[in-house]
Amino acid sequence: MFNEMFKLVNGLEIPKLGLGTWLLDNEQTAQAVRDAIGIGYRHIDTAQAYGNEAGVGEGIRLSGAAREDLFITTKIAAELKDYDSAARSVDESLTKLGLDYIDLLIIHSPQPWKEFRGENRYFEENKQVWKALEAAYRAGKVKTIGLSNFLEEDVRNILSDCEIKPAVNQILAHVSSTPFELIEFCRQNDIRVEAYSPVAHGAILEHADIRAIADQYNVSAAQLCLRYDIQLGLVVIPKTANPNHMRINAALDFTISEDDMETLKNIEPIQDYGEHSSFPVFAVKQK
Repeated sequence: MFNEMFKLVNGLEIPKLGLGTWLLDNEQTAQAVRDAIGIGYRHIDTAQAYGNEAGVGEGIRLSGAAREDLFITTKIAAELKDYDSAARSVDESLTKLGLDYIDLLIIHSPQPWKEFRGENRYFEENKQVWKALEAAYRAGKVKTIGLSNFLEEDVRNILSDCEIKPAVNQILAHVSSTPFELIEFCRQNDIRVEAYSPVAHGAILEHADIRAIADQYNVSAAQLCLRYDIQLGLVVIPKTANPNHMRINAALDFTISEDDMETLKNIEPIQDYGEHSSFPVFAVKQK
C-alpha cells in the first residue's frame, strides 16, 4: 500500500495512504511519526491548528528517513484570512517543521472555525490567502497547494481568480457521509479529494452493516472504510498513534465488489460522532 500513489494536477505524486495527526501533542506526534515511517508510511498530515508541527519535524529527524522520500502536508490556520499573515505563517511552519519545503500546503477552511459554514463565505479573503500560497509555490517553499473543507462554491471562487489550480480538496468523507457531488465536481476540475476522518473518527466502526460486509472480506471495519474511500479515488489519512493500528490500516490489499460498494454508498448517515460531535466539521451536515 505504501508504494501506491495518485498523480496530482501538477504531476506530483501523493501516497494514497497517509498518517493523520489531529489531537496529538508534539511528544505523541514525534513518536507516532517515527513509528509510522518505520512501518513504511511516507505521507504525514499536520496543520498549524494542531499545534504539533514541531513534533512532526522531530519524528522525521528521529526516523532517519530521506526527506525526498516523504510527503508532508500542513495547513494554513482557518483564522488567517489575509495575504501577509498567511505568507508569514508559511515561514513559521517551515521553521517549526525544520524543513526546507512542504510537499502540500492547504487552506484549512474557507471560514474561521467559529463561523464554519456561516453566511460569510470570505470569498475575497480566500483569494488573498490563495495568492500567498501561489507565492510560496513559486518561491519553492511548497511543492503543491490545495484546499480543505471547501464546498463547490468556495472552490469555484478560487478557480475564478487563480494562476495555479488547487491540487487537492481535503474533506470529511467516509462510509455514511460521502459528498458525491462535491467529489465529482473536484474530479472534473482535476482536484484530487483527500478524505480526513475516513472512519468517522471511530464513530462507525460498530455499525452492524459495515461489520457484516467487513467480515465477508475477513478485514476490520476500519480497513473496509479505508478501502471504500480509496476505491472512490480518494487519498485517506487515518489518524492514530498506535503502531498496531498503523499496520492494520495499511493492509488494504483487497477489493470491494461493485455491489458492496453500492451498499456502502447508501448506508444511512450517522447522527452522532460521540465526544467529537462538538467540532465544527462534525457538527455541520456536509453538502
